[in-house]
Amino acid sequence: MQIEIVTPAAAGSTTGNRITAERWAKILRGLGHRVSISPRHDGSSPDILVALHARRSHSSVLRFRRDHPQTPLVLALTGTDVYRDLQRNGRARKSLDLADRIIVLQPHALRELTAKERKKARVIYQSVEPVPIRQKPHRVAVGNHFDVCVVGHLRAVKDPFRAAMAARRLPNYSRVRINQVGRALSKPMERRALREMQINKRYRWLGELSRARALRVIAQSRLCVISSRMEGGANVLSEAIVAGVPALASRIDGNVGIVGENYPGLFRLGGTGELRKLLRRAEADPKFLKDLGRRIKRLAPLFNPLREKRAWAVLLTEL
Repeated sequence: MQIEIVTPAAAGSTTGNRITAERWAKILRGLGHRVSISPRHDGSSPDILVALHARRSHSSVLRFRRDHPQTPLVLALTGTDVYRDLQRNGRARKSLDLADRIIVLQPHALRELTAKERKKARVIYQSVEPVPIRQKPHRVAVGNHFDVCVVGHLRAVKDPFRAAMAARRLPNYSRVRINQVGRALSKPMERRALREMQINKRYRWLGELSRARALRVIAQSRLCVISSRMEGGANVLSEAIVAGVPALASRIDGNVGIVGENYPGLFRLGGTGELRKLLRRAEADPKFLKDLGRRIKRLAPLFNPLREKRAWAVLLTEL
């Protein structure tokens, strides 16, 4: 079949939506289909349209459904869709009505849908190809850092400096170092990152890296912090899990839907003090760190590329 994927994220973008679109295109091509990716539906006649983002892709959804009322339309929901736009934006809700199938990235997102919408919704976890690393994380020893990564573009919805703020007041003997990866999406964010490096000896801003390099940073870290205010199902959390790197994550549905309600590495949204305690405990208590690692390891099969490929094969069969 000819499948068109519509995503607002432009070619060359390193945002999560673009990464998702390109991974899905690769999977669908592997299933034998022809796939194109575009920022909006251009009036062509694909056999299936896959649209990312209920609100931002609404015009494409509307045009496609008007021109092709019987052709299958799949709508993939982002975090801003699920946890903001569906509650306040009529266009986002209308996109759900027009879709034949709805994709969410973790099961807690289903709670935000109506009974009618849930019937056509499917959970597809975002898979990750393991990346070989040159250096394995080492045990903490005198003079070594306990590296903690924060990966994602610097924007308000990610609460990107929460880990840096939590690290400021760690004891002097702590070896925690925060390595932040991601491009600043505004001048204020850039100034904030540069200022943080001046005032916080535990913080390094590495800027935007290639995906392969970012994955290596994750794999070589002792912990990964996901402090987001809103997530549909964070790519970086999947990446940390597949790399076997324990995560400390804000207690929001997008994270809890993946790690589970009882995961001991969760902290209150915006909870600097709670995050600081978790950082200190993970550094000082090997049993706690090992327990986080065991729990993460049990989640890894959810993000196997073959599992995601099978989920897409089933979805296309349904359509």
